[in-house]
Amino acid sequence: MSLFTLTESAKEQMQKLCKENEVQAVRLNVKGGGCAGFQYKWGFANDISADDEVVDLENNTKFVVDKMSVMFVAGTTIDYVKEVWGSSFQIKNPNATSSCGCGESFAV
Repeated sequence: MSLFTLTESAKEQMQKLCKENEVQAVRLNVKGGGCAGFQYKWGFANDISADDEVVDLENNTKFVVDKMSVMFVAGTTIDYVKEVWGSSFQIKNPNATSSCGCGESFAV
């Protein structure tokens, strides 16, 4: 059982990004900073640690969260939303006590 819920839209976009960028995984990290205290950092990975939390997607692609970030995002739902003025991953984090308007930073 995974610590995260990925919508079908999020899975499809992650697979597409991996293929386009010729990488094995989409990585989500949590770093200190941002206007609310912590911020989400998206990236790509070919280096997956044994300590990483890994969600296997289709076509040999993965979604990866490092060991330290897991405690901040466990239980999170990630969706990919397509809008007229731009599309983005949206994170619904039950651990966040507040977040900023941009959706990229949060407090616990």
